Amino acid sequence: MRLGIDIGGTKTAAVAIGADGELSDQVRMPTGFGAAAVVETAVRTVRRMGELTGAGVEGFDSIGIGIPGAVDNGSGRVAHAVNLGLEGLDLGPRLADEFRVDVRVENDVKAAALGAHHLLGVADGLRAHSMAYLNLGTGLAAGLVLDGRLLRGGHGVAGEIGHIPVDPAGEPCACGQRGCLETVASGSALARLWPTDSPHPAQDLFDAADRGDARAIAARDTFLGGVASAVRILVLTSDMDTVVIGGGLSALGDRLLTGVRGILATWAASSPFLASLDLQERVQVIPLGFPAAAVGAALVGEAAHG
Repeated sequence: MRLGIDIGGTKTAAVAIGADGELSDQVRMPTGFGAAAVVETAVRTVRRMGELTGAGVEGFDSIGIGIPGAVDNGSGRVAHAVNLGLEGLDLGPRLADEFRVDVRVENDVKAAALGAHHLLGVADGLRAHSMAYLNLGTGLAAGLVLDGRLLRGGHGVAGEIGHIPVDPAGEPCACGQRGCLETVASGSALARLWPTDSPHPAQDLFDAADRGDARAIAARDTFLGGVASAVRILVLTSDMDTVVIGGGLSALGDRLLTGVRGILATWAASSPFLASLDLQERVQVIPLGFPAAAVGAALVGEAAHG
């Protein structure tokens, strides 16, 4: 049995995958802040999952962790996870010593890419299906999977398309550049484009646009255009069969998918080249509630996916 844990900035989620590929029930708990608290959260999660599955901690053949920040998947060290208060933590070795089991650690977006790829494989049986996972959260990044393996690149930054400048006169980006894709297609971009006190700002924006608010329509269309641009970039640079949109903003569901597909179709209508790529048919949104990062983390625990 493989255990996957997704350690997020505010909550931690975990799921186990049996030998038959079936998923266990999920465990969720708050994430602690700081190195010691993050380790304690992970330890409590492993023990709770052992109780839930009935097999105990010793029933796990491997443990995989998905976590924000810069991850050295070889050593299991995490750095620069600002939202977790981590500047450097040997998370993999700490947990391996605690539980005497192989522990592998991966960046959360890359882990989620593996989880989304697993979902596609279960749905269509294409285990070698190539896929890009486009994570729309506070920021924007992607994970690439080919033949069941993550593509990390020579320095581990493959998929960091959020920091591709698309508008030289655009907004300053946190990375130090200007007009990056992330400045128009992310949660932080929506907060700037549509300031609101709503607990669900993306839904609030789309609702206002549906009511005919001109400012909301402009903000929504800027955001959708940015997401469509991200899909186009991923296909043109990697030619993946499918682009799966995930992350917090994927909760927009069909409203997001329909809007992005509409823009891609409009571009295709004026470009025979883009029309030949069938971009609008390559993109989909991950099902609401699917624990992609936790599932992917369980798969990260297998060396074959490293």
